[in-house]
Amino acid sequence: MLGVVRNQYNAAQWEQLTTHLQTANVAYRTIDLTQVKTTRDLAGVTVLTLPSVENLTLDQIIVLRDWISQGGRVVTGQQWQTDLNALLTQTPPLTQTSLTQTPPHPQGQNQPSPASVPQPARTSQSPVLAPSPPSRPLFQTPSPPSTDPAEAVAPPGLQVEPGRLPITVLEAVTLRQELENLAGRVESALLMAEVNSATTARRSSQSTLPESSSSKGTHSLQPLTEARQGIRAFTDLVGQRNYAAARQVWLQTRNTLWASYPLDQPVAQPEIRAVWLDRGTIVRAGSEAGLTRVFDRLAAAGINTVFIETINAGYPIYPSQVASQKNPLIQGWDPLAVAVKLGHARKMEVHAWVWVFAGGHTRHNALLNLPPSYPGPVIAKHPIWANRDNRGAFVPIGQNKPFLDPANPEVRSYLIRLFSEIVTRYDVDGLQFDYIRYPFQDPGANRTYGYGLAARQQFEKLTGVDPITLSPRSSSPEGRSLWQRWTEFRAEQVNRFVAEASQELRRLRPNLILSAAVFPLSEHDRLHKLQQQWESWAKNGHIDLLIPMSYAADTNRFQRLIQPWMGEEGLGATLLSPGIYLLNLPETATIDQIQTLRNLPTGGYVLFAAEHLSDRLQQIFTFAQGNASALTTTPIPYRHPLATAAARFTALQQEWELLLSDQQLRLSETTVNQWRTQSQTLQQTLSQLAANPSEQQFSSAQVLLTRYRSQFKEWMRFQPQQQNSQIQNWEYRLAAIETLLRYGERRHLQQQALEAMKP
Repeated sequence: MLGVVRNQYNAAQWEQLTTHLQTANVAYRTIDLTQVKTTRDLAGVTVLTLPSVENLTLDQIIVLRDWISQGGRVVTGQQWQTDLNALLTQTPPLTQTSLTQTPPHPQGQNQPSPASVPQPARTSQSPVLAPSPPSRPLFQTPSPPSTDPAEAVAPPGLQVEPGRLPITVLEAVTLRQELENLAGRVESALLMAEVNSATTARRSSQSTLPESSSSKGTHSLQPLTEARQGIRAFTDLVGQRNYAAARQVWLQTRNTLWASYPLDQPVAQPEIRAVWLDRGTIVRAGSEAGLTRVFDRLAAAGINTVFIETINAGYPIYPSQVASQKNPLIQGWDPLAVAVKLGHARKMEVHAWVWVFAGGHTRHNALLNLPPSYPGPVIAKHPIWANRDNRGAFVPIGQNKPFLDPANPEVRSYLIRLFSEIVTRYDVDGLQFDYIRYPFQDPGANRTYGYGLAARQQFEKLTGVDPITLSPRSSSPEGRSLWQRWTEFRAEQVNRFVAEASQELRRLRPNLILSAAVFPLSEHDRLHKLQQQWESWAKNGHIDLLIPMSYAADTNRFQRLIQPWMGEEGLGATLLSPGIYLLNLPETATIDQIQTLRNLPTGGYVLFAAEHLSDRLQQIFTFAQGNASALTTTPIPYRHPLATAAARFTALQQEWELLLSDQQLRLSETTVNQWRTQSQTLQQTLSQLAANPSEQQFSSAQVLLTRYRSQFKEWMRFQPQQQNSQIQNWEYRLAAIETLLRYGERRHLQQQALEAMKP
């Protein structure tokens, strides 16, 4: 249906407009924007006409953006079209904002203290699109990184400081949404803590949670109430153009929310809680006794998966019969054997983390007193295996690692033999591919890579052209076509290796979990800059777990890095567990990023790295997710996906019951009864599937879950707008359960196939 906004801009033409619509038999509905508070007020409207966007308020802009994201479309006058697109549909680029560029306060006056910040009366109808003093662009492109791009951490997506700089409408929408998202994450953490506390109490008393309860939940809502008042005040202050006070209120509100995370209570759900155990920590441990202290600390923190750096810069940490030289920094003991023993004794999984095509490291050379140009032990022994850039160098400009040529069959054979040795000699639970790519390149600047002898010979045999003669900046159609073919050829070498290695390693160890550390760039950028097409590995079932290295200095940027792949069915039945970079990341920001993942369709998180795990963060983890019984009884998604799915759905049910008992969900008695009935049916089906997986049970569970997710949107339709973020979190967590079912079905079918192959 067409929605037609009536206001002062079209009042004079209203009769003529409605007569025209009626004559044309157009079904329409008159919309008074002052009465539009939530997207539900536009229910049934598919197209909305606006005579002007000049006097839209911030509240109205946010509602319209949400409505457009649900499929709505806005039509307005030509002169306003550019502004409308910017306000309602554009997503800010992933770069740092100018909100930090605050000029000195005039006349040396102090900034307003929290107590002196004015608390305005509700004036949400104040226009925010009226002319205002010019301000700097919100988002600015950062300077190019001076280090290897593979080691870069994305700068903050939002940095807000006190000051009097104007806040544009786009800035205001972004900042308000940031606070609402944070409030949703904090509320989720509080609910998870409450449910975990109730679960612990039930286990102690052997009681069961009643269908409903007259007692109030114990989770504190006061911080959320204060935060929502702050969000309201921020909106009003922007409308009044009191930008200094608006900034101060925004910062206060964010700090209130950060301080509200339940850091001293159990919060964790069944999830992957992993850490990369880096070579530096292993070297500093120095012995089994030293590594025991490391594992004790990780187990106390509730870590259930350890990725131990087994092949680094071409050196294994164990005595190998395939590789020519063990890492010289590790002598007199076998850290891999020790790690497997220590991890399994603590009910932790231990996965071998291996560098694949990166064959050396200039910084590692310094530790060994080797020349910076030393290419690593593998390339030093087999120079013909080396890859090269278009200048003929092993190491690209600005980077620090030489690479092997994935197109060389001898390279692929060597690596598969090396990895096979690891999984057959050691009782590792999994193997993780790192540097499963080419080095970073900049084709636009004619800095390209991949010209190993084998690759050049094979491509020339295919096309009749030596790729070293091609240019990404070719002006001819034929040249551009050949360059694209050369790019795809290199990516296919990596894809082929992943497929070959996966097949062989799973043949040797059917229960082995294969994972890959990958870059969270767009598929287009990865194809052209590092030839890494991990979507292909996921779709073909070659990898169980993908770990996007989504390293970011704040949650805003972190979420934008991972969001494109959340719930992406194109990844098939592969789980995602993004990485978090701990170095220089405040503990509160780490907890906030972890909670972001708990609210998204992920398997869990991976921390980089053990050497950056601070005492304070370790203490927080000990309260939030660390106890010995949890490591023993809580399923890990990649190992027990079906049990994880059932447990996660049970936790969701408990959260909903808690809110229903507190009367925080607006539902009719009929709807509540229907919801509980459907939830109970789905829960029973998921539990039965976990206990006795079969093709029929998988089909039943997937059909019920699909129907349930569809109905859930309708059940939540009439909740307050302020709960939108929490409802979205629940929808994502239901999507995570669907992913777990797909993954569980694939694993089940693989096991059946292996059983059928046995004599």
